[in-house]
Parts: sequence; structure tokens; C-alpha cells
Amino acid sequence: MFVAQWLAACVLASSVVAQGFKVTEQNGHEFLENILHYYGENKSITTEKLEDLLLLISARRSESIIEANPLEDKEILSHFGLGNVTELTVGHLGRICPAVLTQVLLPSCPYINPITVPAVDYSVWGYGFLAVTIINLASLLGLLLIPFTKKSYFPKVLTYFIGLAIGTLFSNAVLQLIPEALGFDPKEDNYVAKAVGIFGGFYLLFFVEKILKIVLRIDHEHGHSHFTPADPHQENSIQNGDAWEKKDSVVLTSIDTQGSDVMCHWLRGKRITSIKTVAWMISLSDAVHNFIDGLAIGASFTVSILTGFSTSTAIVCEEFPHELGDFVILLNAGMSVPQAIFFNLLSAMSCYVGLVFGILLGSSFAPNAIFAIAGGMFLYIALADMFPEMDSIVRDQRKTSSKIIFFLIQNAGLLTGFAIILLITLYAKDINLG
Repeated sequence: MFVAQWLAACVLASSVVAQGFKVTEQNGHEFLENILHYYGENKSITTEKLEDLLLLISARRSESIIEANPLEDKEILSHFGLGNVTELTVGHLGRICPAVLTQVLLPSCPYINPITVPAVDYSVWGYGFLAVTIINLASLLGLLLIPFTKKSYFPKVLTYFIGLAIGTLFSNAVLQLIPEALGFDPKEDNYVAKAVGIFGGFYLLFFVEKILKIVLRIDHEHGHSHFTPADPHQENSIQNGDAWEKKDSVVLTSIDTQGSDVMCHWLRGKRITSIKTVAWMISLSDAVHNFIDGLAIGASFTVSILTGFSTSTAIVCEEFPHELGDFVILLNAGMSVPQAIFFNLLSAMSCYVGLVFGILLGSSFAPNAIFAIAGGMFLYIALADMFPEMDSIVRDQRKTSSKIIFFLIQNAGLLTGFAIILLITLYAKDINLG
């Protein structure tokens, strides 16, 4: 390539002479002598001084040419057989000038910025798989708590966890996912304070409405909780895995786990063909839900470890009461306990698939679209799915004192969930996880 460019320069110089430009050798030597007088000594220039001269010439070249054709004095001198020469005369400069001129003006090839492949951050994969595994184990924890669904304290525990899930989902969507989807840092432009105002508006209306309902004893709606106390008249149909209607909504009640016949039925189960359609619908929707959860977790970990943990915290708080309700539905639909565990784990595997896609897409492309979808999904689950569920548990309470206790538990869950995500958002940069 270098020889071809040098020949091209020679051809260009020859054509100039052939077209009649009268340039005498003496005039050319005068220019070279002036260079030697300024940069050299005794009508010669050392190779060290030549290198300084080439650096000066390089400073005036465009960046693309510099990258494509670095001016190396040793390479130029060795090309003309002057590799062992320590001092260059006018004649030597005359010989290398075409090469220097070519190197200054003509790049050997268009400079292409090297494609840098980002290094694989194994901590993202490690933390991601750890978070998904913890979430799946938390969902299985719901199965262990099914025998306690008939205990008097269980609705209080469930109410707190549902409130916690609503607080974490809502705040994670508003404080982190939506800002990431829109492409700005939530700590800029005083956004966190504005987002707190959004939650404040939601919480204020919630607080005032509940106080008015308790004081005025307004309760015209009917719940649809998965854990409504069983009606004795419907006990037989419940043990057969059926749902019963209450007003305009369908109520799936808790299972009376104290009956040995029911427990045997759970362990034995039915044939796959005898399991009700609702069980397959629940399993399929869980798989899709878990896949999107995995996408959100994977994309969040590519932004930062703390963002990933924040999203994972919101999801694990939501999965616990959600999967607990799903287990009850699966068992009511005719599945045995092993069958319910198997299909629950099968749907949970899609969360790992979503995690892989989330990390790959988040590392290679801007994950804004994933954050937008996850943010909308989190808001829907919190406000349209879990909030009515939490509200229905309170409506089942008949005593005013019980309503007040459940109202306080709701507040504790909501505020705890919001505070967790808010603290992570505010102090994420101050926490170093390696």
C-alpha cells in the first residue's frame, strides 16, 4: 500500500513537470535548505530532529489520516534504504519528500473506528439468576402457608404483604422504571420529589376514602378475595374444588385444610384431563407474567446492580401473595399438591428465559422499551389487581375496630414498600456492591 501511494505521488509529480511547470532543481533545493537551516545544523538534520519535524506535520493533519497513516521516521527511511543514516542532507530530504507528502495528504485506507465489544459483566448474570431464584422460592413459600389460611391472624398477615407489594410495585414503576424508559436519571431535575408527590396524591385519596368509609360505615361493595372465610352452605362444593357465586362476582374461598379427605384428595390429585380449564389458564398467564418479570429484572441489572435489586424487591413482594392465591385456585381446580408445585415451577422457568433476554437486550440495545412495558405492567398489577384484593379483605370485616386495625396494617404495608424503593433510589450511588 505504501509503495503504491509513493508511486502515485511520483506519477503526479511527473505529470506536473510534463504539463510545462518550470521548476528548477535549484529552487527546490532552496526550500529544502531553508528547512535544514531551521530544523537542522550544518546543512543536515539528525533522525531525532526529523522525528520532531514529522510530529509537527502530524499535528496539522486530520484525525482520520493520522490514524490511517502514522508518520514513522524509521519506516520512511528504511523504505528508501536510509535506515542506517543518522544525519540527512538536502539530497536525502529530496528523496523522502514525496513519501512524506503522500502520507500527509492521502490516507492508506478510510479509517474505521474499531468496534469495541463490551466486556461480559458476570456479576450481572450472577445477581440476576440469584434474584430470580429467590423470587421463585418465595412463590413456593405460599404453598407452605396454605394450611394457615383458616387461622384468624392470616388475613392480617396477607393484608400487610399485599400492601407491601402495592407500595413496592407502584414506587418502582414511578421512581425507576418509567424514568429509565424515558431516558433520564431519576435524581435529575428534582424528579424524585415530584414522584413522591405522585405517590402522595394516591395515598392521600386512599387515606381520606378509607377514613370516610369507616366513619360513615359506607360499604356497598362486595369483595372477591381468594381467602374469604368459607360459608358453611357452600362447604361441600368447596371441597369438590368448585367456586361459588356471591352477588355479581365469583369468590374462590380458602380450602379447609383440616379435613383428611381433602388432604388426601390434594395429594392424590386427578388425571390431567380431569383438571379444570381455569388451572391451565392460570399456569399459562403465570408463565407470561414471569417472562415479563424476568425481562424487567435482566434489563434493570444491566443499568445497575441496585436498580436490579429494586425491581427484584418489588417483584418478590408481589409474587408471594399472588402465588399464594394461585395455589389455592390450582388446588380447587383439581390439582394435587405435587401437580401444583410442578406446574408452578414450570411456569417459573419462563422467568429465567426472560432474564436471559433482558440481560442480552439491555447490554446490546437501549432497554427503554422493556422498562416502559414493565412500568405499565407494575402499575396495572398494583392498582387494578392487588389493590382491590387488599380492599376486599377489609370489606369482609364486620366490626369497626377490625376495619381500623386492617386499615392501619394496609398503611404499614404501603408506606414500607414505598420507603424501601425510595431509599434505594436516593442512595443507590452511595452503595457499592462490587
